[in-house]
Amino acid sequence: MAEEYLFQEKQYLGRDKTWISVRLILALFCFSAYYLNLDHLASSQLFFIVGASIIVVSIIMMYMINYKTEVTPNFLTLSGLWSTSLVKIDLNSIVKVEKKPYSTYFFNNPVYNLHKNGKIRFYSDGRDAVWLTDRDGLIYIIGTQRADELVKAVKQAQVKS
Repeated sequence: MAEEYLFQEKQYLGRDKTWISVRLILALFCFSAYYLNLDHLASSQLFFIVGASIIVVSIIMMYMINYKTEVTPNFLTLSGLWSTSLVKIDLNSIVKVEKKPYSTYFFNNPVYNLHKNGKIRFYSDGRDAVWLTDRDGLIYIIGTQRADELVKAVKQAQVKS
């Protein structure tokens, strides 16, 4: 029997614009150092190899799923990479749903199930996040590119159950 999803989103590991820019600047530096090498040493080919490797790794990372968010009528499910555990949040225990900015920082590292200061964070890309507070006071911060849709789906799921 197929399950009804009110919301479904995949967050990819390598698609954050700021980190793509950092990797491309590093690759550009490596290619510049390779072409500006006046002595034409054999070791200068290392710059070309490192620059090409950065580009290849960036392309591979653009297709790696960091985590997948699914909202069903009873649960919000977050499933990550191969070795990560499945996180299932019971929507009946959620007392508050808010859309807020994920962070005030310009650069944010991708995280999955990071427990820190009474908050559990999930982030891959985007500026906005959905803040869920449960009955015990635990806060789940889920970074998403479609925060409005996720808030709407969570509230709709709470009404259904």
